[in-house]
Amino acid sequence: MVEQEDATEPQHGDDLAGAFGGNVRRRREEAGLTLEQLSTQSSVSRAMLSKVERGEKSPTIGVASRIAHALDTSLSELIGGPAATASGVAVVMRKDDRPVFRDPETGFERHMVSAAPGVGGGEMVVHYLPAQVSTGLLPAYPPGTEKQLVVLEGTLTVAIGGISETLNTGDSLFFQADADHGFANRTNAPCEYIMVISRRP
Repeated sequence: MVEQEDATEPQHGDDLAGAFGGNVRRRREEAGLTLEQLSTQSSVSRAMLSKVERGEKSPTIGVASRIAHALDTSLSELIGGPAATASGVAVVMRKDDRPVFRDPETGFERHMVSAAPGVGGGEMVVHYLPAQVSTGLLPAYPPGTEKQLVVLEGTLTVAIGGISETLNTGDSLFFQADADHGFANRTNAPCEYIMVISRRP
């Protein structure tokens, strides 16, 4: 059964919805999938997928994650962003050029901060969770995917396969991401944390 999901209209001037939708359509067509097939694989309704592809709806983090997993790609690739500026052996991405995913329902933000994502088999992101906000459970990653995070500010509760860990500022966590997991801020202050996602061959 296809799960119902909600999303709000993208904010005026925010072209993330259009870029995300275009990347979803491109990856789906490259995979030779119809909207119906992607709907079945992602448990996202065909109507929602159609609106996402046309840039009419901004998906929540849960919906976006399910689409990425169904297309066998990363959320960062679907979000896209400006090309990094290379200088010699270094690759620089300025703060203003960060690709940012914003959940239209909760205000959760996912900032892609890897200047060269995918190099070395990993990527780094910064997450912002407003007060009393949760991502909900996100789908499991393929086996061999690992996540490490450190809390920069606030208190973070991480749920992994039925286990819950509460982390305070400065605390770190490592876990295998091949189980459903989610992140929650149960306090009245914002929370910010850095996460590194790596994939073993």
